[in-house]
Amino acid sequence: MELDAHGETSYTPMRMEAPSEGLGDTYYMRLALQMAEAAVGQTGTNPNVGCVVVKEGRIIGLGSHLQQGSAHAEVHALNMAGEQARNATVYVTLEPCSHHGRTPPCADRLIHEQVARVVVAGTDPNPQVAGRGIAKLREQGITVTTGVLEQEARRLIDPFTTLMTTGRPYITLKTASTLDGKVAASTGDSKWITGDEARAFVHTLRHRHHAIMVGIGTALVDDPLLNTRLPVPGLHPIRIVVDSNLRLPTDARLVLDQSAKTIVLASAEASADRQSQLEQLGVEVVRCGAGPQVDLSVAMDLLGRMGIGSILLEGGGRLNGAMLDRQLVDYMYVFFAPRLIGGNGPGSFEFAGFARMQDAIQLEKPTCTVYGSDLCVAGKPVYVRQHSGEQE
Repeated sequence: MELDAHGETSYTPMRMEAPSEGLGDTYYMRLALQMAEAAVGQTGTNPNVGCVVVKEGRIIGLGSHLQQGSAHAEVHALNMAGEQARNATVYVTLEPCSHHGRTPPCADRLIHEQVARVVVAGTDPNPQVAGRGIAKLREQGITVTTGVLEQEARRLIDPFTTLMTTGRPYITLKTASTLDGKVAASTGDSKWITGDEARAFVHTLRHRHHAIMVGIGTALVDDPLLNTRLPVPGLHPIRIVVDSNLRLPTDARLVLDQSAKTIVLASAEASADRQSQLEQLGVEVVRCGAGPQVDLSVAMDLLGRMGIGSILLEGGGRLNGAMLDRQLVDYMYVFFAPRLIGGNGPGSFEFAGFARMQDAIQLEKPTCTVYGSDLCVAGKPVYVRQHSGEQE
């Protein structure tokens, strides 16, 4: 997952300009990746997949997986190609499925249409598929080529891979601070640290994630809606609040607003009466762990079982630090505004930390992007050492 210079996606950016490598497998696979990337945020826990059908040098079918439970990319592309699909070459960013889920197997459809060749970027991390789709195609005499732009394709489905291999959602952390590392003044004032361009990109990130998560401190101080506000209609993520003691007020906007579902993560010792009050207002309360604080590792496992595939974490310093402490963050966007506020205001990350610099969390292949006057450093955190394991 990487951030491009235009800030188009929270996962892998697919450059929209004409590829320089000329026509060939890479050219058509890049187009398929662009098709897949365009629907990021729409597919729930399903992977983003794109497909291109080519025959005699002409593109005859294009498709993306658009919504969980609906037709896969290959089906859309083959439907567009129609009878011309016979003896065509099909480019698909992820191995065609071979099992019956909510939709029939795409491998069977490719066989039925009598395509001549299938070019696959990467095999499916889902154990139900994991090479079976490719094997099925080859058994029927279809030529299969694999590994074309595989790295780009795998980054695009990082959320799906994380859910398949760990059972928990893919977590993207977003935070913004002044140059001296403050997320608010000593008075608590925090609006606004970054400018319009940076905040617009954050709303794009919200659109592209299944859920958004904050701590109870943020919910109490800001009374946020946590919805998506874009020039065109965007998808509103599920709202998640980490609230060990169920302090979320019943008149909070996260409770009263019905534009998206709200889930509150509580401890085992939180008030049953408060849970009942919130549930009567449509809030789902999930108890996480056996102690007086929410066990974040348990919470992420539960959210994965609930079908939440990706979360944008917009927490304060304590929640951000706790998530990093448990090595639960998969990608980070750290915004810096060109301001110095001084004082003893809160910072972006609060956790026990490390005794040695060499043990610090590092960002792998970081990118830097300017939004207006704000700088965003983004990358995948690399965890060198275990932390304290304190609970939130």
